[in-house]
Amino acid sequence: MGAAAVRTVLGDVEPGGLGACDAHDHLFLRSPQLPGQELDSVAAAAAELAAFRAEGGRSVVQWTPHGMGRRAADLPGLARTTGVRIVAATGLHQAVHYAPDLLRELGDGDPDVLAAVFVRELTQGIGDTGVRAGLIKVAGGFHALDAHARWTMTAAAGAHLATGAPIAVHLELGTGVLDVLDLLCGELEVPPNKVILGHLNRSPDLEVHREAASAGAWLAFDGPSRANHATDWRMPDTVRALADAGHGDQLLLGGDTTTAGARAVNGGPGMPHLLRRVRPRLEAAVGKELVDRIVTVNAGRAFGVVWPG
Repeated sequence: MGAAAVRTVLGDVEPGGLGACDAHDHLFLRSPQLPGQELDSVAAAAAELAAFRAEGGRSVVQWTPHGMGRRAADLPGLARTTGVRIVAATGLHQAVHYAPDLLRELGDGDPDVLAAVFVRELTQGIGDTGVRAGLIKVAGGFHALDAHARWTMTAAAGAHLATGAPIAVHLELGTGVLDVLDLLCGELEVPPNKVILGHLNRSPDLEVHREAASAGAWLAFDGPSRANHATDWRMPDTVRALADAGHGDQLLLGGDTTTAGARAVNGGPGMPHLLRRVRPRLEAAVGKELVDRIVTVNAGRAFGVVWPG
């Protein structure tokens, strides 16, 4: 068995080589749910990465999945010119983000067809770009898992079992945590340490967080500075409580920039905010040593895989 590696758009790297990592963000994103706010400019993505690097950032994990404008062909050039490692995703978001025709092409309801797409993008490349994905992104609903979520998660589990790739889960407003774990880790037998639960900061239910951590999953606090969400001001207390409970080595931080207006280059917090403002606030709450581990060591372990072949 080989050593674990993080699959970036420029090739596999050792988990310890990520440096300060934004564990969940978007350089490119397009959805009918966000009209007029598309992330589709290569120049803007380059500027955002440069601003992130200026704050000490060295790696970004893009959670943009299949069919949402991830522009895989542009990612290697951005990684080279900015010096920031980029990890791309395969996977599928909620049904509202797609045209019905695309879902039918992907085998709507047939997990084997969709799993084959995920495996191909993880092992061979996204389209004809040669860029291989390094994670599978799927999504739950608000306090529930509908038929679409069960289909995509079943496909993700199949692709994980074939490749070892981690499964990153969008939790709608941070809900449905235990249902996701029951399905992925119970029914579908995905090891909990290969499941990354996103957006937990949006529903700061500490008991649920502790239960998920005790099961062995990764807990991602991503998307700070969202209006009307329990984000920045509660995150330090939540992180401290989980660290005190012995789960500091299972925590991840991300920015989750999903609209053009949220980018730093357009006056929003953007990717740099994670290191410029969120990181020192967390350091004041739990200490620099733990926060350093969260943004470097933890990210490498969460996305590191012993890839087949």
